[in-house]
Amino acid sequence: MPIDAALALAAEPRTGEITWTTKDVQLYHLGIGAGANPDKDSPATDPDELRYTLESRLHVLPSFATVAGAGSPGVISGLSMPGVDVDLARVLHGGQALRIHRPLPAQGTATATGRIAAVYDKGKAAVLVMRTEAADAEGPLWTNDAQIFVRGEGGWGGDRGPSARLEPPTGEPDRTVERPVRADQALLYRLSGDYNPLHADPEFAKLAGFDRPILHGLCTYGITLKAVVDTLLGGDVTRVREYTTRFAGVVYPGETLRIRMWREQGRVRVAVGAVEREDAPVLADTIVQHS
Repeated sequence: MPIDAALALAAEPRTGEITWTTKDVQLYHLGIGAGANPDKDSPATDPDELRYTLESRLHVLPSFATVAGAGSPGVISGLSMPGVDVDLARVLHGGQALRIHRPLPAQGTATATGRIAAVYDKGKAAVLVMRTEAADAEGPLWTNDAQIFVRGEGGWGGDRGPSARLEPPTGEPDRTVERPVRADQALLYRLSGDYNPLHADPEFAKLAGFDRPILHGLCTYGITLKAVVDTLLGGDVTRVREYTTRFAGVVYPGETLRIRMWREQGRVRVAVGAVEREDAPVLADTIVQHS
C-alpha cells in the first residue's frame, strides 16, 4: 500500500534550520496581492499597503509561516516522509491550520520540526496531517498543520478522524469584499517556494483533472487573511492567534474572490467563493481567532 500509516506515524521528526529575510516577506506579500487595495482604488504607495511591501515599515502577515524558509511547503514535504509513496497528481491540499505563538519577525532564523501527526482513512481517500513547528532562540513561533488529501488511497479500515465541517454562519455577513486574482498570480506566488507544476504547467494540470493550472490553495489562504486583517482587525497583524480553513474548491488565476466575514466573540468566521462561477465555494469552515 502506498501509505503505511503505522510507519508514517512512527517516523522520526525531521528537523532543520530555516531562515528568511525582509525580501522573502515582501515577495510573499506581493504574491498574495499586496500593493493594491481594491476597496480604496488606491495606488501601491498607499500607507496601508506599504506596511506589507516597504522594508522600513514592514510587518509580517502570519500566513507567511506557511512559506518561511522557502523550503517545500507542508504538502510537498509530507509526501517525502517515511511510509508515504503517492503520485503527486492524485494529491490535493485539503485544509490548513496555523497557530501563532508570537508575532513573526521580518527576518530571522528558526528551527523547524516536521512530522506526520495523523493519518485518516476517508474511504475513497487518505488524509495525512503534516505538522511543522518552528521556534527560534526566544521560543516557539508557530505550529502549522497541512491536511493532505490523497485520492484513491483510503479503504484500509483505519481511523476516519474528526469531521472538518462546521455549521455555517447565520445571518448576513458583517463585511463582504472582493479581491481580484491576477492572471499571473500563481506564477508570482510560486516563487515563495511551492513549485508544484499543478499551478503552472497546463499539461500537468490536465493529468490532475483540471482544464488549466489552478491557484495555490495557500495563496487564497493568504489573500483571505490579509482581507480580514485589513478590514476587521485594523490592519494589525499581531492580533491574529489562529487561522484555520478547509479548501472547498479551486481558484483559477484571473478570477475574483468574494470574501464574506461574520464577527463573533474573539473570532471572525469567513466564507470565500469564486464570483465568476456563481460563488462556487473556495474556502469553507474558515475561522480567524484574534485578540
